[in-house]
Amino acid sequence: MTDTPARLLNLLSLLQTPREWPGSELADRLQVTPRTIRRDIERLRDLGYPVEATRGPVGGYRLVAGAAMPPLLLDDEEAVAIAVGLRAAAGQAVEGIEEASVRALAKLVQVLPARLRHRVGSLNAATVRLDAGGPRVDPEVLTVLATAVAARERIRFTYRAGWGRPQGGGAETRRLVEPHRLVAAGRRWYLVAYDNEREDWRIFRVDRLREPQPTGARVPPRELPAEDAAAYVAQKLSSLTTSHTAVATLYAPAERLAGWLSGPADELEPIDEHSCRLRTSAESLEWLAIRLAMLGCEFEVHEPAELRERLRALAARAERAAGGAAPTRGGEKGVGGAG
Repeated sequence: MTDTPARLLNLLSLLQTPREWPGSELADRLQVTPRTIRRDIERLRDLGYPVEATRGPVGGYRLVAGAAMPPLLLDDEEAVAIAVGLRAAAGQAVEGIEEASVRALAKLVQVLPARLRHRVGSLNAATVRLDAGGPRVDPEVLTVLATAVAARERIRFTYRAGWGRPQGGGAETRRLVEPHRLVAAGRRWYLVAYDNEREDWRIFRVDRLREPQPTGARVPPRELPAEDAAAYVAQKLSSLTTSHTAVATLYAPAERLAGWLSGPADELEPIDEHSCRLRTSAESLEWLAIRLAMLGCEFEVHEPAELRERLRALAARAERAAGGAAPTRGGEKGVGGAG
């Protein structure tokens, strides 16, 4: 093989396999002399690839971990496997992995040859994932949005309104925005963006967003009116949907309850190793009462007083149901009534 760049790429591809390669075997694979292999190894080192050599009668080479990750070379099967895996990870509620998966997927899809994009699309079309709850988000939409965020590129899309509607049904509008960040909150994704027509910042639920189209127009970054994108989303969600705030002491370790109380409106503060203080918000007192009752620990409500009334009504109803008593016919405001 006389083409030096092609030979270096083939050599690097072999070295990325987790094994040690004798110099003679590399020379046979690439059809060059052992001396050429030694020179090529030095070229890779000069480019920043940490290739380690072992001494001995035969000697060998392997790629080791370095201070920075060099570009990876993937064959077709590896590229397809990674793309499919990243799409699956983007839809999971695993802390810290969703946004990184979307960024990595956007980079990979951008350089995939057309034949591999078709294979990835076919695999996704033929695969059905058991839905664990929450709205479905199209990974293609996430990829387009993540690419626009990274490129600081204006983007158009169709958006369906739906704040406060149980089925999320509302009017559809076309939007032109400057995307800032994607934020994963629980099993929902939000796009934080500057709306050019409304001349203000907005958050958009990605499951209500379709047909995103990059415009090609690059824009300088704008200053977000919040500490960061996550704080902005939490602030907006609280102002849009919250009408009741509760403060309670929970008699259980904070680390045990953290998984249940990780929403944007939840503030959990340890008191000691056996208790913690919760400040949370919701649209209705009924939901706050049910949520506290489902935590599986003793608790004391400090405010509001109306929440204690809801808890007493809930406890009375549960006690009657457990004892087989007939329900009361009037006078009591039940869970699910007006808040």
